[in-house]
Amino acid sequence: MALIVQKFGGTSVGTVERIQQVAEKVKKFRENGDDIVVVVSAMSGETNRLIELAKQVSDDQPVPRELDVMISTGEQVTIALLAMALIKRGVPAVSYTGNQVRILTDNSHTKARILQIDDAKIRADLKAGRVVVVAGFQGVDEQGNITTLGRGGSDTTGVALAAALKADECQIYTDVDGVYTTDPRVVPKAQRLDKITFEEMLEMASLGSKVLQIRSVEFAGKYNVPLRVLHSFQEGPGTLITLDEEESMEQPIISGIAFNRDEAKLTIRGVPDIPGVAFKILGPISAANIEVDMIVQNVAHDNTTDFTFTVHRNDYQAAMAVLENTARELGAREVIGDTNIAKVSIVGVGMRSHAGVASRMFEALAKETINIQMISTSEIKVSVVIEEKYLELAVRALHTAFDLDAPARQAE
Repeated sequence: MALIVQKFGGTSVGTVERIQQVAEKVKKFRENGDDIVVVVSAMSGETNRLIELAKQVSDDQPVPRELDVMISTGEQVTIALLAMALIKRGVPAVSYTGNQVRILTDNSHTKARILQIDDAKIRADLKAGRVVVVAGFQGVDEQGNITTLGRGGSDTTGVALAAALKADECQIYTDVDGVYTTDPRVVPKAQRLDKITFEEMLEMASLGSKVLQIRSVEFAGKYNVPLRVLHSFQEGPGTLITLDEEESMEQPIISGIAFNRDEAKLTIRGVPDIPGVAFKILGPISAANIEVDMIVQNVAHDNTTDFTFTVHRNDYQAAMAVLENTARELGAREVIGDTNIAKVSIVGVGMRSHAGVASRMFEALAKETINIQMISTSEIKVSVVIEEKYLELAVRALHTAFDLDAPARQAE
């Protein structure tokens, strides 16, 4: 008998009919003798509807504490409906809000972090033969205020509960049947992976893969909680995300191709090449709470430097304003920017034991006459910045170059 935590997202519980389907799925697991804890999101679109209501009475700036009180109600509806649907099917069930379970968080409203979970109540219910249905995305701080965990918070709730309960597996049910080598909408030959490491999944998530939220993968890796991504309404083995790095001759060098269109590039030219210049450029950017991704610095023969970095496209205008001010202070020649760029990355733990991976990537892009503007590497990834109009071509070329669209990659 296994203890399984199952998480169902908003589209999986988007209608009463779908909640009924989820109840049937949970019932089957229960009939197999497994102990089940279910974490659910609000019904699809409900959180956005509640946020919009709050904005209408708050001039677009709702008080964070009150916003949390409001948007946490979305999950409360879902847990009650699912518990009712299970009980109707003869499956003993009980629903709990984050407050009732005592998912203790810090007091950062709308983006709280989980500090501790009291699992006593859940364990007592499981022992009594009940399915426990818990509201995702929410908790309570030490003062008893309702908090929410931010975007993707239900995934984090599921993983955190699995860690606290030492569950055998945490199953994330979504609208895809697993983690793919890349987005199948871009590369129709993309293949579902049977298994991927936490490290690879973390890179894929941070580089633009939207299957799982970064925080939930970090949490799972930290506490070694086996994660499985599955389709809500289609049968299949899904993708297991685990700590194991299986050494075998069949181990692919690259597990996947990630990409991100939400990039913008800024360059400050003709900066005096003196110690501390990087801090003088990036310090004000950081102070403006703007995250920098890739960085390239070129020193010219006239003792000046050109300094280029990328930011999220939403931060482009703010970053440009800060950089123009810095350029005046430093006596730089000019500031230029580009929002028509994208980042493409190859990811795989197999890189550690294989030389020439980067050159193979550059060769594949060169064959398609795609110019590389910036390069960033780590132990298990190589990322490049290219013109956005070549993004899909680049992804397809790399997918082929690293043998990811061969039929042999498909699960038997």
